Formats: sequence, C-alpha cells, structure tokens
Amino acid sequence: MARALLIVDVQNDFTEGGALGVAGGDAVAEGVRGLLRGPDRYELVVGSRDWHDAEGTNGGHFAPAGVDPNFVTTWPVHCVQGTEGAEYHPLLDVSRIDVHVRKGMGEPAYSAFEGETTDGRRLSEVLAERGIETLDIVGLATDYCVLRSGLDAVGLGLRVRVRSELVAGVRPESSAAALRELAAAGVEIV
Repeated sequence: MARALLIVDVQNDFTEGGALGVAGGDAVAEGVRGLLRGPDRYELVVGSRDWHDAEGTNGGHFAPAGVDPNFVTTWPVHCVQGTEGAEYHPLLDVSRIDVHVRKGMGEPAYSAFEGETTDGRRLSEVLAERGIETLDIVGLATDYCVLRSGLDAVGLGLRVRVRSELVAGVRPESSAAALRELAAAGVEIV
C-alpha cells in the first residue's frame, strides 16, 4: 500500500510566540523533523499551510477590526500570505516536502483538502495520481485543521492514521474530543 504523510499547518503563527500559537507547537515541529529523518518511509510528503489574504476578513475567518475573535469561528489575523507567520516553522525540514498545499485564500478553510497545491491541483487529485491508500497525519491544530483533514481523508476512502504524539491543539478538551471523533470515523490513532 502506497503511504503518504500529511503535515498540517506547522507554521510560525501556530507555534509558541505566533499569532495563534498552541502549546506544544514547537515540539510538534521538532518531532516531525525527527520523523522525516527516521526509518519511516513515505512515498509522498505533503505540507499544508494557511495562506490567508492580507485584506479583508477572509470570508469572516478573521474577526473584523475592533471586534474580539471568539476563537471558534473567528480568529485574530494569522498566516497572511508572504509574512513570517505564514512560513513553515524553522525546525521543519521543508526540503523533504514533495507537495505544498495552500488553503484559506480569502475564505475560511480548515482541511488541507480544501486548498490547492502550488500548481493549482487539489490534494485529492495528487494522492490519487500517486496511488496513495494510507495517509498519516501530523500537525496543528488537532481540534481544527487536523480534525477536518482527517475526516475528509476518510471520506475519500483512505486508510488514515493520526500520530497522536505529533499533534497539538488549541484547547485540551476540544483536542481530546477531536481525537475521539476521528477514531469514531475510522481513523487509527497511533
């Protein structure tokens, strides 16, 4: 079975010190670096990033000026195209990423499957072309983008595994609930 790794949103704005930094984000970046250097081999490595427009609210994803975000459906400005916050975390070895997916360009998007590759294709197309049947998922944040990416991957008929030691979320309670939801959908939590 051809196997791929999806690295979800390991970006500066989602790690400690970023606009939406999650506790454990730096450790996830370091752990993913180790995974990529370790004995596990993947036929394809995909990295996804939030890649929001600088202007406007990105379809209501950013809280409007003067309004506090609710941290559920509205968020502070983060991962704006071309900024340091949108870049991959420096501990992540981007030379090992084969395909880059950008999402949230002008609209809310949580799943890597909602974005497009740098050459304009959907992630589902790329995985099908490469004959990928199993997808390991790591990254940030467990309770939002990892959750949505995992559910979409299952919906495509892929065998999905989430590496629980290589994810971190916005809140412990919602992260635990996300892992339970993923498991109930058929995702293997390893």
